[in-house]
Amino acid sequence: MKTVALFFATALMFTACGPKSDIEGFEKTKSGLHYKFEQENKGAQQAQMGDVLVVEMKMSLDDSLLFDNTGNPQRMFEIANSLFDGDINEGLLMLHIGDVATFAVEADSMAARFPMPPYYKQGVGSKVYYEITLNGIITKENVDKEKAEFEATMKKLREEESTILAKYLEDNNISVQPTESGLYIIEKRKGKGPKVENGKAVKVNYTGKLLDGKVFDTSVESVAQDAGVYNPNRPYEPLAYVVGEMPLIKGWEEAMYTLSQGSIATIVIPSNLGYGASGNQGIPPYSPLVFDLEVVSVK
Repeated sequence: MKTVALFFATALMFTACGPKSDIEGFEKTKSGLHYKFEQENKGAQQAQMGDVLVVEMKMSLDDSLLFDNTGNPQRMFEIANSLFDGDINEGLLMLHIGDVATFAVEADSMAARFPMPPYYKQGVGSKVYYEITLNGIITKENVDKEKAEFEATMKKLREEESTILAKYLEDNNISVQPTESGLYIIEKRKGKGPKVENGKAVKVNYTGKLLDGKVFDTSVESVAQDAGVYNPNRPYEPLAYVVGEMPLIKGWEEAMYTLSQGSIATIVIPSNLGYGASGNQGIPPYSPLVFDLEVVSVK
């Protein structure tokens, strides 16, 4: 009887302990996530599914640092269902505001779903470490409210674009017909040199503006200075590229195929042929763009 009792007691002990982490000082969940708390604040608000977390984090692959925003808390995670056993979402749900914890995820599990650094080696037991300080929580309710407000703003901008664009065309006496895609090409000087074609090396001077005339980029130094966007750390010279090999916005690409060496043109690009809903640096979402182009050479 004593032997049987000892057997069951031992079995119960191992069952209670669960899987053992192979990382010193860490514990391990049943699904395989390794974790260690340096500071716990269990009386504080705990993260829930759908919350967005404001964190300071160091992320590394074994000893190689991948990311570090220590001292600069940022919105980093929206907690979602786990993509695989032992992923970071399980650990995030353990956190309370003020907690400091490190989680280790099996790198091989991540590599099956996400790009990894070139020095990653499969099958050697590598871990991705997340050293996290939880500074704040934006609840799912507030996240949903923010999303609804953002979507309403985007919808308004999208609906207003056609009206704003039509007014710009009228105010600037632009009467050319748009292309099938909706692009306006006003060629002010016809080029007499080679035509722009795939595989040709071209050089183009350009100035990009919003409809209100604000310059957001230019290859012309004097224009940059006059517009207040001069950057002494960049060269001011024609943009040189091989047609078809450089990723450019659709409106630019379409317009260039209609031009030749020596062409000077202004193109008006609706946002769906520009940066669309995402916008870009200095370019709000759903912004039509105006580019002044001069095709310097085509070879």
